[in-house]
Amino acid sequence: MQSYFLCIDLKTFYASVECVERGLDPFNTNLVVADSSRGNGAICLAVTPKMKMLGVKNRCRIYEIPKNIKYIIALPRMKKYIEYSANIYEIYLKYFSEEDIHVYSIDEAFMDVTKYLKLYKLDPEEIAQKIMKDIFKNYGITATAGIGTNMYLAKVALDITAKHNSNNIGYLDEEKYKRELWHHKPLIDFWQIGRGIERRLNKLMIYDMYDVAHAEPKKLYKEFGVNAEYLMDHAWGKESCSIEDIKKYKPQARCITNSQILFEDYSFEKARLVLKEMVELGSLRLIEENLSTNTVKLYIGYSKDKIPASGGTEKIKNYTNVYSELVETFLRIYDRTTNRNVGIRRIGISFENVDEVDYVQMSLFKNQEEIDKERKLELVINEIKNKMGKNTILRGMNLEQGATTMVRNKLIGGHNGG
Repeated sequence: MQSYFLCIDLKTFYASVECVERGLDPFNTNLVVADSSRGNGAICLAVTPKMKMLGVKNRCRIYEIPKNIKYIIALPRMKKYIEYSANIYEIYLKYFSEEDIHVYSIDEAFMDVTKYLKLYKLDPEEIAQKIMKDIFKNYGITATAGIGTNMYLAKVALDITAKHNSNNIGYLDEEKYKRELWHHKPLIDFWQIGRGIERRLNKLMIYDMYDVAHAEPKKLYKEFGVNAEYLMDHAWGKESCSIEDIKKYKPQARCITNSQILFEDYSFEKARLVLKEMVELGSLRLIEENLSTNTVKLYIGYSKDKIPASGGTEKIKNYTNVYSELVETFLRIYDRTTNRNVGIRRIGISFENVDEVDYVQMSLFKNQEEIDKERKLELVINEIKNKMGKNTILRGMNLEQGATTMVRNKLIGGHNGG
């Protein structure tokens, strides 16, 4: 039996939600979703289709919008977008089993519709139209859909061909893909090809998917390693991964990361304070999820582009999730590697090789009683924060000038919760 997949995208999702909430039509309204309090350099998370028609690009900065365009600035409301996304997911569940749905992002999802064609006595396009109408009728959000004989083709149909069709639906099978898209440019329009990969392909005199499909495999393996297999498969319109495979996948190693971009240049000392706050939040998350780490990684980015980023990785002698042990390691890396004479704009931390506490061997060189006492205290703090709010209990450092925890506790995904 031939397989069929849908990939449904909620068009300019954040901007569309803001328009619906205001009783406006996103196709006739100039609106951008951005936090203007961050200045003219703030990124627009979404712009309406009407703004796109005027040449305004998604993810632009406020200052890049032409001065002659009058528009509404909507403050991001992540809770509201999550609410809409969850409600629309409920619509998907009306038609398909959870096991046949893969949520790719807040505004995009894959569905394996193969076994539902006979059930509904509809073809894939009719099923897509039915779902899209249901979404619009209930929530006023316009959706687009890609249909493919595998997940890759469904995604490419969504990204490249659907926008050119009046019904907002694109369809691709392997033959149609080769016939219509083998010579499509640029390569970055294709799923999982970013600007970096495109540059590396161009360096090999490869400029479209036809070139990839007919390139010498040795040349691709030399440049991309094992990832060359995915490139070659995709060039021929092939994809072996299914939604079932995604559901079954369990990563061999796990890491937890957190990063933030600072609103202004931070000095060495002020950024050190923010790092301590970030480690505190990371420690609380590890304890709450009953996890520990034995390796930490730090990234520091500077305001001057010519200054290379710094940081490093350090292995801890024993697995831990206790703040005092983690912050000691992070500060050691920070003090050793950070440039003290340049403004700091980006901080990233990562807890590597994360594992469940139950499977972690205790250290013979630490006072386990003191460690357990600190861990229990942090668990109690976490419980209070979860019940009463994240800013209910704070460390003294969170009240110092330049601290960011109190503000970030009000954000969702780094944006205003709304």
